Amino acid sequence: MIRKLNSGKYRLYSRKQSPKTGKRRNLGTFSSLAAARKHERAVQFFKRA
Repeated sequence: MIRKLNSGKYRLYSRKQSPKTGKRRNLGTFSSLAAARKHERAVQFFKRA
């Protein structure tokens, strides 16, 4: 899940919420939406590896 921050950057969050905190895990902050999408694909790839 990618959300736009007030600073204009994009943050990648995990799809599931953490059972301990009830919030989503921060998977990185990126300056562009394309960079965030690229990293999201890499995360999904390595989750299956």
